[in-house]
Amino acid sequence: MRICGLMSGTSADGVDAAIIDIKKDRIRLLAFDTFAYPAAMRKNILELGEQKLCRAGDVSALNFEIGRVFAEAVIKLCGKSKIKLNTIDLIGSHGQTIYHNPRGKIPSTLQIGEPSIIAHRTGITTAADFRPKDMAAGGQGAPLVPFADYMLFKHNTKNRAVQNIGGIANVTFLPAGGGLQDVIAFDTGPGNMVIDRIVSVISKGKMNYDKGGKIAAGGKINSKLLGEMLRHPYFRKTPPKTTGREMFGGKFCDLFYKKAKSKLMSAQDIVATAAAFTAASIAQAYRKFLPNIPDEIILCGGGAKNKQLIKLLQDDLGETILTTDDFGISSDAKEAVSFAILAYATIKGIKNNVPGATGAEKAEILGKIILV
Repeated sequence: MRICGLMSGTSADGVDAAIIDIKKDRIRLLAFDTFAYPAAMRKNILELGEQKLCRAGDVSALNFEIGRVFAEAVIKLCGKSKIKLNTIDLIGSHGQTIYHNPRGKIPSTLQIGEPSIIAHRTGITTAADFRPKDMAAGGQGAPLVPFADYMLFKHNTKNRAVQNIGGIANVTFLPAGGGLQDVIAFDTGPGNMVIDRIVSVISKGKMNYDKGGKIAAGGKINSKLLGEMLRHPYFRKTPPKTTGREMFGGKFCDLFYKKAKSKLMSAQDIVATAAAFTAASIAQAYRKFLPNIPDEIILCGGGAKNKQLIKLLQDDLGETILTTDDFGISSDAKEAVSFAILAYATIKGIKNNVPGATGAEKAEILGKIILV
């Protein structure tokens, strides 16, 4: 099958679109690109995620508008890569998460980006909305990518950790020679979310992220502030666990910045400490919750391009650190590829959650299918 996977993360930078071929369990990436959201739309998404814009009409309109943007991403990627749209058999869309609260009085999650719009505009059957079925089975609806991580990176003799560093950071631990039931996966905490917000504040909106980790590399880590932030209760929770903008979004970032300014820290030092916070929370999670430090750590997501972040992880963990690029899959494309794989399993009737990672009572077939 030829499948297009679509993904937009908590940073809401835009739509990642990846086209893959799957043949006899072999997966080949054919094309990938990211299509940025218009600035006004990104602002609306972030405000919605912070629960600042919560009228039903606003959510409904944005749901359809994002569906249109997702559909256009498929069409544009086909045009750029000279792949005929009618050769794609299936689309797998994660959508855009605007709320995720698996531990609420009534556990709930909401991803928008109407799949009916995607299916209609492209003429391609679309699988989407993967989280709710896992939550219906008592799971946290996240992380969803361990199924794909297992398909892509399992190894007979090496313990591997696939570490995504998007807005939120999550790890999938693949024990050597283990089966899908042996996989451990959870959100380690913030990925780029705090770094991005701090950079935006100090640059007065001129920059959205620390390109290559250059700002952090020029600063000094404030160990006192780092220690304070690492005492956040999320880091003590045992897996399965998941988090998002609700916990490490604007309010948390503003508190981080306020504490840093009270210590008279320079802008570079604040960014350096934010990067150290992400790296330390990842390393701390490995030591607390994995059976052993993996032989190989495979990075993906935007954080895989932050050289300072990688250096901090290397210094702390001392293990071999690779990226998914070393395996033929762009670190930027990996999440979109994962949702193409999840959609493949959905359409084939293959159970594609990992109860050991999400806490679900049993394995389920995730997603809703819009036929054309």
